[in-house]
Amino acid sequence: MNVLLADHHPVFRRGIKSLMKDSKRLRFTGKVEDGEMLLSGIKEHKPDLLILEIDLPNSNGAGALRDIRSHFPDLKVLIVSCHPEEIYAISAIKAGANGYIAKTKSSKEIKKAIETVISGETFLSDSIKEVMNSKSKTGKSVTLRYKKLSAREIEVLNLLSRGKRNKEISQILSINEKTVSTYKTRLLKKLNVDNIADLIHQSRILQITS
Repeated sequence: MNVLLADHHPVFRRGIKSLMKDSKRLRFTGKVEDGEMLLSGIKEHKPDLLILEIDLPNSNGAGALRDIRSHFPDLKVLIVSCHPEEIYAISAIKAGANGYIAKTKSSKEIKKAIETVISGETFLSDSIKEVMNSKSKTGKSVTLRYKKLSAREIEVLNLLSRGKRNKEISQILSINEKTVSTYKTRLLKKLNVDNIADLIHQSRILQITS
């Protein structure tokens, strides 16, 4: 199985190769260090598995995933990131990833994530699974609470939780500011909160799921 590493951190790339050096199933065929080269890199190396850093330079994580899915629907994609899983894991899965693992996890957990994805299964850490199965104060699962959000709404919510303003969000997602405001209004209604501060607070406390 051919593997393409899309990550701009040389130490992490070396670490992944070292971690999987004894695997008889994997062959690392190349690397991509910039989002602008992502699609061309996939075309060139023809990987079966893409290990993708969500913050690859010149790349909008969720947007890049959608592009990959539209061009390479059968490609397995494992997202790696320094961002907390509770904020990004489920939105990455909704955008088309086959798994999500934080770079802060142990080498054993990262290896497990890779092996799970190449086996054709979806990987989420045990801690995220616990969050998904937990119950909110109203007795409804967190999963059900966020199930009604679209992938784009979760993108907007993620950016809001990172302190991004409407103009910044519109630039990142390539939509106009009026559309951002529309998404914010939908989020307030769907999550039953009165203001943006409460919306962000709830997203961090309940930990975004779908």
